[in-house]
Amino acid sequence: MTIVPALTSDNPPPAPVVHRAVCCPLFVFDLAFSIDLLHAERLLAADAQREAMRLKRRSPSYFQYRPAPLRLEVPGSPIVVAGFTTEPRVELLVFDFGACLANYRIPFSGQLARLVELASGLTDHPGLLGDARAHAESFLDKITPAARRPGLTPQVEDYIIYRIEQVEHGGRPCPPSRLLELAPSELARVLRGEPGPMSADQVIDALGSRLSYGPDDAAIIDWNSSILLDRDAGDVAPVLEFANVELLEMRVLDDRLDESLDEAYLASQDRPSGLGRVFPAGSRPTKRIAQLQVDSALLFEGVNNALKLIGDQYLARVYRLAGQRFHLPERDTSIERKLSTLQSIYSKMNDHDSARRTETLEWIIIILIAVEIVMSLIDRL
Repeated sequence: MTIVPALTSDNPPPAPVVHRAVCCPLFVFDLAFSIDLLHAERLLAADAQREAMRLKRRSPSYFQYRPAPLRLEVPGSPIVVAGFTTEPRVELLVFDFGACLANYRIPFSGQLARLVELASGLTDHPGLLGDARAHAESFLDKITPAARRPGLTPQVEDYIIYRIEQVEHGGRPCPPSRLLELAPSELARVLRGEPGPMSADQVIDALGSRLSYGPDDAAIIDWNSSILLDRDAGDVAPVLEFANVELLEMRVLDDRLDESLDEAYLASQDRPSGLGRVFPAGSRPTKRIAQLQVDSALLFEGVNNALKLIGDQYLARVYRLAGQRFHLPERDTSIERKLSTLQSIYSKMNDHDSARRTETLEWIIIILIAVEIVMSLIDRL
């Protein structure tokens, strides 16, 4: 169905009113190459008692994480955004491949125009980002012994999920289909965080990726945020959260592969000396490239196999649609190509080392034969 912005008139109908909603800004960071979640949970046990921190490993019924991520709630300072205030707690979701998601909650009710103002205020909000990074750093400090190669990367992935439970228009409940007809421009501005009007093409593009399970719900997914029009979006929101975690990890891995390719190129130009010349198969450059390749492949497979959606085709469709909106298939293709390039460089260097080793062994055999001939001649004399 093509969405066309509603026409104005001299007596416009009353604007839709949101009665129950919560805005969930989230930020994803990469803390380490991997995290032992069981060890981290033990390290956090004492802090959980001191700081009223709540730990849990529960997942939605249709989710099968391998392994289950660690969820914890930590105290936080309320942050004011466009006249609205975040709740004084922050939820952290930590995965074994090193990702950490910080999730905030902002209760909302009022005119849809006020939600547009909130969305605009959330765009690149420095206070929220700084607070989320501080929570990630604090968490990493507490679980450093459980982390392999710890270090907070500069990359961050931010996203906003608007969970709207009830909308009324003219004092009556307003279903999602009716809301899309009444306020497409406002919904698109919420998704894009735009304070001013948008063109009809941009409105259509922002609202173009949506799904519905029933007549009273809808999930509108965009690259910057999503709107969930549903009384119970408890399973859909975690799907979008994980899609953002995957996006951040793909960005981090892509940057690491670029660095690995540069390092592999420099290693291929490095001429070994000493024992590396005599035993090239054991040279450090080749081993280093092999380690880079293994680490990148393990991270790629760990992220892609972390989540399995069991028995719910709708959630699987939501995940696929979010992946398409975030261009995850294109990122996967790029990473696979770079992994293949790294494998090709390693194979060529290994073949070159093997050829040099064979040549070295041949010279050793020739020298031994020559020594044996010389020794036999000396014995005859």
